Amino acid sequence: MHDLVELNPGDLGWALGIMIAAIALSNWQKLKLEGQLLLATGRSLLQLLVVGYVLVAIFALHNPLAVLAILGIMLTIAAVVSRNRIGKKIGGLLPVVWGSLLASNALTLGYVIAFIIQPENWYDPQYIIPLTGMVLGNAMNSASLAGERLASLIIQNRLEVETYLCLGATPTEAISAYRTEAIRVSLIPTINQMMVVGLVSLPGMFTGQVLAGSDPLNAASYQILILFMIAFANLMTAILVTQGVAQGFFNKNAQLTLP
Repeated sequence: MHDLVELNPGDLGWALGIMIAAIALSNWQKLKLEGQLLLATGRSLLQLLVVGYVLVAIFALHNPLAVLAILGIMLTIAAVVSRNRIGKKIGGLLPVVWGSLLASNALTLGYVIAFIIQPENWYDPQYIIPLTGMVLGNAMNSASLAGERLASLIIQNRLEVETYLCLGATPTEAISAYRTEAIRVSLIPTINQMMVVGLVSLPGMFTGQVLAGSDPLNAASYQILILFMIAFANLMTAILVTQGVAQGFFNKNAQLTLP
């Protein structure tokens, strides 16, 4: 295996040429995506470079409080993004999403750190930060998909839900079918990815380790672990978020109250 070819600022300059070509294509086809592509390029460049410098400092400190602080920031940003996608009008949604992401990721990562990877220190940033980033990012999308779908279904089927309530059903029973559909929809991207991994796509974890010179079989083992972590965390997040979203649509008297 050869050593990883490191990229310098000049290489990043050449990489920008790819996005310049994309912007030119958008302009040629009159797609009006130039502004969005330019903004996305700038944000990607700035955010990843800042994260790179921050992680260099975190790795150098090797301190549990510093690691927990960066994980807390990541969790909060993910919760805010998910809440915004689901709907800001649903009362008490941010704590629900934040708690759901915390519970699912803590349980998943705790299991993996304690029983599988077993680093010398549980807070070793080499493992805990990248693993959290991959699992949390996917769980955020799962929360957004499940919560938004459930909220939309309840609003669209208001009369049906109220009919169930009038017939004596509990709020949980009245929206059971909608909640199940929302959870299933949120898991579709995850299941699709697992079905074709290695055949159609090579995920980032696998590709990154191979580029870094790791043995492909070891890289495949880590990717399998990541996929299983994502599947469990996404499912648990969707279950918890939909439960919280559902509660936001009913008052103490079990009456439907649309935001």
